[in-house]
Amino acid sequence: MAYGQTGSGKTYTMMGPLGEDNLNSEDPTEEGIIPKSAKELFKETGHYSVEVSIVEIYNNEVFDLLAKDSDGTVRSIKREVITMVNGRSSVPSLTYERVENVTEIMYFLNLGMQRRVKHPTLVHTDSSRSHLIVTLTVTMHGTTPRENEQESSYHNCSSIKNTEEYVQLSPPKPNILLVPEHSKRMKMKLELVDLAGSECVAMSGVTGAALLETSFINRSLSALADVLGALAEQRPHIPYRNSKLTYLLQDSIGGDAKFLVLLCVSPSQKYIAESLQSLYFGCRARQVQKGQPKKKNANGSLKFR
Repeated sequence: MAYGQTGSGKTYTMMGPLGEDNLNSEDPTEEGIIPKSAKELFKETGHYSVEVSIVEIYNNEVFDLLAKDSDGTVRSIKREVITMVNGRSSVPSLTYERVENVTEIMYFLNLGMQRRVKHPTLVHTDSSRSHLIVTLTVTMHGTTPRENEQESSYHNCSSIKNTEEYVQLSPPKPNILLVPEHSKRMKMKLELVDLAGSECVAMSGVTGAALLETSFINRSLSALADVLGALAEQRPHIPYRNSKLTYLLQDSIGGDAKFLVLLCVSPSQKYIAESLQSLYFGCRARQVQKGQPKKKNANGSLKFR
């Protein structure tokens, strides 16, 4: 997550250079967090699939930036956030696009960015007026050996297909069984967030609709700070639902997730107050202490790692 005042470089930090000519930049110093993360993801080997979804939160409403209308044209469509039976937030009908490499991820990112709401202000001529959330969902498919199986045996069975019965590895070895593929299916997600910048109205000079946008932006960022404060103080109630931003990112901010904040600050002396505010936000985030991660066993019980 990139946090900072408007014009401090959050979008460039997350995206790097955008446009058709920059989808495969050869200069690693120009790459943003999203292409770097995608490259690391596709370096891994194994049986998995990757899907990308892109949403923006504009005026506290969620919009699907990869949605298509009846004639197949990609356009921004409003979606609702709901709570599932397990207590997690979800966006029904959200568009997920299957991707095979970094180039395809950057293609969809560039497509979504074209639909993101932007307006000029006195501080930034291309100011983003919404929070952008890029989610990479990874689904593991491959067969996984049971505990006590040696690593060499795992590589020998990488080509075995899904089956309803336990299959003995070849060459035969005693007491080594392969768990069926469907019983080891697992989903994980990586959420990469480019927040809208906090704004001082006196400096940005916004009026009318842009002033309303600023109000929603600052309120959602304040709600995010409140959530981090509640987590840091280990309060019994965490106010995730005070904003669509925190409600949608509940799994990534809390629980067993790893949450990383990148602070973007301006070197200009006239923005010293905004820079100090960003650093204060970073201090709040750093004070959050999470418990030891837990995972579920096959029988549904929890155990500490």
